[in-house]
Amino acid sequence: MFGASVSKHLGDRVPLKRGMAGHDVKVLQDALTRLGVPVPKDGSFGPRTQRALRLWERIARRPVNGRVDRGDVPLLLKAFTSSLASSPVVAPPVLGETATINPDGTATPPADAPQAIVDLFAAANKIATLPYRYGGGHKSWDDTAYDCSGSVGYALHGAGLLDHTVDSTMLETYGDAGPGQWITIYANADHTFMIVAGVRFDTSGQKTAGTRWQPAQRSTDGFVVRHPTGF
Repeated sequence: MFGASVSKHLGDRVPLKRGMAGHDVKVLQDALTRLGVPVPKDGSFGPRTQRALRLWERIARRPVNGRVDRGDVPLLLKAFTSSLASSPVVAPPVLGETATINPDGTATPPADAPQAIVDLFAAANKIATLPYRYGGGHKSWDDTAYDCSGSVGYALHGAGLLDHTVDSTMLETYGDAGPGQWITIYANADHTFMIVAGVRFDTSGQKTAGTRWQPAQRSTDGFVVRHPTGF
């Protein structure tokens, strides 16, 4: 049964739905990943692919039914041309020009960082070593402890990139899809963090590191990838 569907292109079988397998499913999974909703490209339309598709449908303001309908196909296929044709608005830091994590738990941005990034670091440094508290930073920007989304939101607000508090689910649709040139946000229903100029701002691991600023390396499996427009 799987072999009969291997050569199918995305759009040949509509609706494309859970339980199906083949090349068209793999193309769907590749498109979703390019659109900032990463999913394994195994060619099998399982529950994880369905969840990712539902999230993309919500982001794209399509009917949320967890299947690929005729109207979804052009939007999904556009992911391949747009990801190749798009050009960055802000040049990324060159190799070696990443932020520096300081002994006191703050971080210093690269010398050539744009002003918004400098402002983000200044805001993030104010709360980098404050304790974690679930719900912290949501009733007010000024708090004594911050949770994961409260922390990310505070830093983005300081950079002038966010004007209201958000939770991690709301960050799944914030800004634009995919990684940014300076800021990349990873979000799912349970957690969010971001990488800015090559370093990570994350409440996970804070107890060990003593600061929200940490090396960039960590698993990003299962996270939606977003970035502020232009950054």
